[in-house]
Amino acid sequence: MAKRGNRRRAADDGELTCPCGSGRSYARCCRPLHRGEAEAPTAETLMRSRFSAFAVGDAGYLLHSWDERTRPARLDLDPGQRWLRLEIVDTDRGGLLDNTGTVEFRAYHRSGGQTAVLAERSRFVRADGRWVYLDAEQD
Repeated sequence: MAKRGNRRRAADDGELTCPCGSGRSYARCCRPLHRGEAEAPTAETLMRSRFSAFAVGDAGYLLHSWDERTRPARLDLDPGQRWLRLEIVDTDRGGLLDNTGTVEFRAYHRSGGQTAVLAERSRFVRADGRWVYLDAEQD
């Protein structure tokens, strides 16, 4: 499958540590998902790969991994926003045999000289046999 979207140059260096926080190299972690060479086996893996896609600027992957019912027509990423770290807080279902799951996370980012945290409980579903992001749970 062809590459999707634009990536920051650093993402092409597969020896860099993956932005998702797995501790593995990008080449052995999220890059195969971003390139369409593999699919995420769990909702948490998909969440991690989506965080990495934000970190490397891969809007195409973000759209591809978004459920068609809630996916925006386009996604413009802020090139000045740097995604720093992902913290998985909790997961509920979303495993190999599940069709739905939730992942609660904190994503740390920096923009305009300010560091902030995006905290969300994301819902994931299987669509055509693969995990996709559905939406954020509402409080």
